[in-house]
Amino acid sequence: MHTLAEMAKALHRPVIVVTGLQTRFGLPTMAGAGYSAAYLALLEKLVHLRRLNVPEEALRDLWLIEKKLLCLLHVDTAGSTTWFLDSCGLKTHAKRRLLLTNHDVGTDLRIAKLQPGLDFSEAPPELFPGSDMGEDALRALVEYKRLHARIRSEVATELPQVQAAALWARRCVVP
Repeated sequence: MHTLAEMAKALHRPVIVVTGLQTRFGLPTMAGAGYSAAYLALLEKLVHLRRLNVPEEALRDLWLIEKKLLCLLHVDTAGSTTWFLDSCGLKTHAKRRLLLTNHDVGTDLRIAKLQPGLDFSEAPPELFPGSDMGEDALRALVEYKRLHARIRSEVATELPQVQAAALWARRCVVP
């Protein structure tokens, strides 16, 4: 478990930057050393993606889509206040995991299919099906994949510049 100051130090960012990320992404705040390794892993991912020139607006949009998709799949019934980020930091089955929440959806995300009716909870059924109310996991998945592809493209474009800058820094700046 980590404190806010420890996370800021690990991220090489001032505490104000970390609290800004918490606010803009709607992340819960904890007292003392109440931040899990998964929470820090999410913040690291956000900082890395920003360093790779991915716009924060795109990351916030993806974050909201991922949380909506997880709600539609009833993952939000786990009982944790951080249910949407508890999978961050896990390394298995990377092709089945959402980019930010890192939740394993059980299928390769490069394929445009998701098992209909997939439900991770034992909650009672809704009065109306989600699709009747305009919510559809497949629609959310398509939106996720569109935005994820855009972010991957932006990262691929920026990565050579970041690698070149790191190489230059090792030669010229770092003793």
